[in-house]
Amino acid sequence: MSAIESKDETVSGVFKDFYVVPNYQREYVWGEPQIEQLLKDIRTEQAEGADAEYFIGSIVVCPRNDGAFDLIDGQQRTTTLFVTLCAIRDHLIAIGDNGTESIRKLIADTITDINGNDSFRARLDPQYEDAGDIFEKLVAGTRPTVNGTRSMRNVATAYNVVRRFLNEEFGSDAQATKGFYGYLVHRVKLIRIRTDSIARALKIFETINDRGIGLDAMDLLKNLLFMQTDPSKFDRLKDRWKKLTDGLFGAGEKPLRFLRYYIFATYGVTKVREDELYDWFVRNEKSVGFSSDPIAFVDKLQDALDAYLNFLKGVGREGQASPSLESISILAGGATRQHLILLLAGRNLPADVFDALCKDTEALLFTYLITRTTNREFEVMFPEWAPGMAKVTNLEEYQTFAEHTLRKRRGELAPRFHREFAALDGRNLRQYQLRYVLGKLTQHVDQAAYGRSAQSTLWLSRYCDGTNVHIEHILPQSPDDDVRAEFGEGADSQELLWSIGNLALAEKSINTSLGRKPFSYKRTIYPQSQFLLTRVIGKKPDIGQTAIDRAVAAMIPFETWTRADVNQRIDWLTALAAETWEIPAVEVAIAEAV
Repeated sequence: MSAIESKDETVSGVFKDFYVVPNYQREYVWGEPQIEQLLKDIRTEQAEGADAEYFIGSIVVCPRNDGAFDLIDGQQRTTTLFVTLCAIRDHLIAIGDNGTESIRKLIADTITDINGNDSFRARLDPQYEDAGDIFEKLVAGTRPTVNGTRSMRNVATAYNVVRRFLNEEFGSDAQATKGFYGYLVHRVKLIRIRTDSIARALKIFETINDRGIGLDAMDLLKNLLFMQTDPSKFDRLKDRWKKLTDGLFGAGEKPLRFLRYYIFATYGVTKVREDELYDWFVRNEKSVGFSSDPIAFVDKLQDALDAYLNFLKGVGREGQASPSLESISILAGGATRQHLILLLAGRNLPADVFDALCKDTEALLFTYLITRTTNREFEVMFPEWAPGMAKVTNLEEYQTFAEHTLRKRRGELAPRFHREFAALDGRNLRQYQLRYVLGKLTQHVDQAAYGRSAQSTLWLSRYCDGTNVHIEHILPQSPDDDVRAEFGEGADSQELLWSIGNLALAEKSINTSLGRKPFSYKRTIYPQSQFLLTRVIGKKPDIGQTAIDRAVAAMIPFETWTRADVNQRIDWLTALAAETWEIPAVEVAIAEAV
């Protein structure tokens, strides 16, 4: 036999042989849309006539010593076909037709190994750990349940989809069901590519999927790594790769985004699209180093992923609590990811330098939010800045880097920031964003008064706790006549109601007392708050020349609450925001721009 043999096979021809899915292969991932589409396509082709053939792709196999074949490519469609055969058998039995012997032989039969020993086994035997016992249940005719590992759930879902399809298409019509079965096994065809070695089979897999047809860069990269690995180390590589992909799946993260961000943060690359990732790895094999030690390369990926996922959760690289990362996480709210490029690039920095990076990154993210500048700019800026970030080793070098990147961009947006913050309308922010704004302002004043390391002021989450801390509208959302009389003109204005000057934080314990009361009453309640920024609305702390006094020195308690008072508080909070997020004064920003 030649080294490579390619042959058209019917489904019946394919399942006359036995197949093992190696344990390093990708698990079964097809979902309802792919399965339903395959079944509908086959049914449509069947309607064209009994002689119409339908081609569904190729599989790549390599012979084993036990008489079976390793299935190197085509596992998804082969598994789906196997599950479909099991479902057809069970559907026929359910409607009272026991003439299923030919189907049974395509599902499981006796195999003779190279030593002449017979054994009864399934035509398809997935070896990857996540398969569990679901294939044994399918072969035995036991309906699988949708639980267990992700792969087990996907297989059970596939089985249920096929059974539903058969019920909807054929109901209790055994002959119509058999007609579909006959068309499936005799007219649906695949190209089976058989080769003499695993290495050659993996290379064919790479060639077939060179442009990512049906696969993404993550699958192709995995294949590439196995091509570079001695078979004796397949299990080690498989375990490490599984840990990596399980981490991504468990966090709901997109593997290709992570790979792309990792490249930006690690290799000084500023541009690469997701559909270019695999080609990039192939072209940069030597600089990346995966060919000389694939397992070490995966370990580096895992180290970066651990940091990436921890940063997303608002904790440090090793999972330690981090006030600055918590703040970024609250601000990003799971919607923004681009900043992770810079954080990954700086993940090995000393703690004080990394903390400075986090604070500057947070300030820029917030500046973009307030100025309504598109986050798409981050897709260009952060990759361009990452190589410089990766070269930073100490605080002095970081300060130079930040002045030319993060802080420079913040300064460019400063005039817009002052203007937009003063006009901020809470309705234009998501709830978590509005809580972040009010929480950060309130925390900043408390830290100025009590210190940044005090446990009561250290964590932004304390201020953004929606259960115990409420957003207070000083002018109530539904003003009554007493409120209108006190407030005067504009009492029913939604713009005033939602302006930043009319909003504050109040603990749940006092918020119930505030309610829809007029300001003359509320101003006696605000001083009960633990938050200085809220307390000062009604009364200034009278302690003397202390840090507490200095923290609220620029703010004067309000005797009344009118449109003019709202505007006055807007001015104060805008100045406080510039201080909190270190936004240059407008005059300074304009001068620097000029």
